[in-house]
Parts: sequence; C-alpha cells; structure tokens
Amino acid sequence: MDNQYSYYTPEQDDLNYQTQNRGRREGKKKIPSAIKAAGLGLIFGIAASAAFQTSNVIADKLTGTAAETEKRVEAAGSTQLTTGSGNSVTSDISVIAKNAMPSVVSITNMSVTQVQNFFGGIREQESESAGSGIIIAQNDTELLILTNNHVVEGNDTLTVSFIDEESAKADIKGTDSERDLAVIAVQLDDIKESTKDEIAVAQMGDSTKLQVGEQVIAIGNALGYGQSVTTGIVSATQRKLEDFDSELIQTDAAINPGNSGGALLNANGEVIGINTIKVAVDVVEGMGYAIPISDAQDVITDLMNQKTKTKVAEGEQGYLGVQPVDVSEDSAQMYGMPTGVYVSEVVSGSGAQAAGITKGCIITKIEGTSITSTDTLREQLQYYAAGETVKVTIQVPKSNGEYKSETVNVTLGKNVTVQPCD
Repeated sequence: MDNQYSYYTPEQDDLNYQTQNRGRREGKKKIPSAIKAAGLGLIFGIAASAAFQTSNVIADKLTGTAAETEKRVEAAGSTQLTTGSGNSVTSDISVIAKNAMPSVVSITNMSVTQVQNFFGGIREQESESAGSGIIIAQNDTELLILTNNHVVEGNDTLTVSFIDEESAKADIKGTDSERDLAVIAVQLDDIKESTKDEIAVAQMGDSTKLQVGEQVIAIGNALGYGQSVTTGIVSATQRKLEDFDSELIQTDAAINPGNSGGALLNANGEVIGINTIKVAVDVVEGMGYAIPISDAQDVITDLMNQKTKTKVAEGEQGYLGVQPVDVSEDSAQMYGMPTGVYVSEVVSGSGAQAAGITKGCIITKIEGTSITSTDTLREQLQYYAAGETVKVTIQVPKSNGEYKSETVNVTLGKNVTVQPCD
C-alpha cells in the first residue's frame, strides 16, 4: 500500500483529503496506506519550546527573560540555532504546556484552484486549510516562524494567528520540500504591541540525546479546534520510512490531523522533533513520527537567512523558457536520474537558453529552494519578476550516464504571450 497524507479543512471535520506519496526509496520501510500526516497539508501542531534567535538583540517581550537572551548564538549577519540549557527537567506536563503556548501560532492557508464541473467548464475554487507554527526568531524587521513545507505550499495568502487571537499576514522566507520544512516571516510592524507582550521565542533541544522510553509531549492544533496536549514516550529512534530523507523519531504520543509540523517536546520543554505523520489503521495504535530537530538544524538555519519572498503580480512574473516534465522518484530510480524537473525543450532566445540550459538537463533548485515537480517550479517562479536574475541548479547529463551538478544564472524573460512553458 502507498503512503498517504491526510489534510484537514474546516469544511470537513471528520473527513481527510488524501494524496499518494511521490514514490519509494530503497532501504526505507513502506508506510501503511492509512498513514496520515498529522496535518501534512495543513493542520499541524504547535511548537512549543524550541528556539532560534537572531544575532540582533531579541526584545525582552519576545524572549521573556534576560537569561534566554544571553543564550543566543552570535553570528555576524546570520541567524543561528539556540539550544536550551537542559537543566530544567519537570514532570509537570501542565507547566511545560503553559510555557510552550506563547511560542505557538496558527497558520491559515488560503489557496485558489481550478476545478472542472460536470459540463466540462472550468471554475476557480477557494479553499482554506489550517495549521500551526513555532516562533523561532526575530530579526530587525521580522518575526520568523518554523513550520512544514506542505503547510504553506500552494498558498494564495498566509495568515498567522497568535496566542491572543490577533492575526497578521505572513510571507515565505524559505522552503525545502525534500525535508518538508519551511520558515515564514511576519513583519514586526504588523504585530500589535499588546501581542508582542504575549508571545515568546521557543527553545530548541538536542534530539541526538533522546533515549527510547523517554517521556515526550506533543502540542498541536488538532483538527483545528485549538491547542491541545498529548503525552507519551519515545518508542524508537532512527526510523527510516519512505518519502523521507531523514531518520525519524517514533512516538506513541497521540498525533492527530493538525499536529503535523508541530512540536514534540522533551521533559525540559524543548523541541526535539517536528511532528509529521501517524499510522492510522484499525490494527495499529500509537505510531506517530517526528523529524529530529537536530537533523534539521542546518536546513532551518539556511531557510531563516534567505530573502523574504513576496509574490509578483501575474502579468509581471518572469519565466525560464523551458518545457518541464516531472521526474518522479520511481522514474529516477528506474533510469538513474536525479529527482526534479526534466527539460524536454528550451525556448529559443529565452533566459534558460542564454544561461546554457539544454534539453536533457534536470532542474533541481531555484535560489537554493528544492524543485521536485513542475508545480514547485511554477510556484517558485511566482516570486520573481521578468528581468530578475536567479540562480538555477541543474543536473547536466554526461556521456557515461551520470549527471554533474551546475548552478547557472538565468535572467528571467517576460511571458508576453501565453506560453506552455515556464
């Protein structure tokens, strides 16, 4: 059976939208078909005590105490990971939950899709999905929030709601679809002073020190009903499952639709995992999985330091000038090709052609963001205007059947006429 993810929307409290995985990977156990991403699509869990802080001094109203401020890692011009002291173990779940709540936000993803009606006509349909995120840092102008890539992908608009129920618009900072991670940014000027007094930066733990049997707490926006807390133990570590690059933490703490992307905490109240999926079949109980936070550290730090992306008006968006074809994971394994977008044709006179992209190349990244499908390629291009130059990572085929990675600078063209290419 294939790996499936469940999505929660306010319109269907008791139903799940499911989408099949993109393929299998050798050496990884296949997940039962009822595995549900505890919000892999948009309801995911809260983040409680995990933390990233900028090299700038974080305001006391966000960090809570001067001691926490002193724990930040100084790094000129970049945001770094901050870890906890590891000396405040408590068995009181209510204390851990109370301290975590200010670090958690809800995220609403509004998207518009085209659907075909019974008579063959096409109409636009607006959909809303809900998830959660973790406040991980503040820079001079923005509040940075960690979540899952699937929570924010395909968005038309993103709205963040804080613990005091005040809301603000958010933009994408950086995404990594392969690791299912994303960082979004809210402008500080868009946050009320009263809200700043209520929220806090979360704190990060060390997932490499986890022991089987250790107590953990999951906090999340289960089914979109609001923050809820579940507890359990670490059932196993270093689990390998299909559709995931990293090894996962297995836990029996209840992880429901809405917890995905949320926090798995240790007894110190530190985030040691990002809740991701659960097994949901009648014969299975208590099998949830989380991405180890230490494994994700470098990726998250990179995403935090990317330039904030805002969508360009449709008529001003740039295009590469290629005809894209998806390279699925099954195809990649079968033919020994990298996963990404295969270039089946290059438009004459386009920016892609000028940069040296040729038929047969496979596009894998744009400005450091992973490209795994035509959809992700198109989504990323929404953030760049015609005339802008972007770094495109491609895999170039060689005579021996292998591929060589190259990064080229492509000046995006203007899509004057309706083009079938990106």
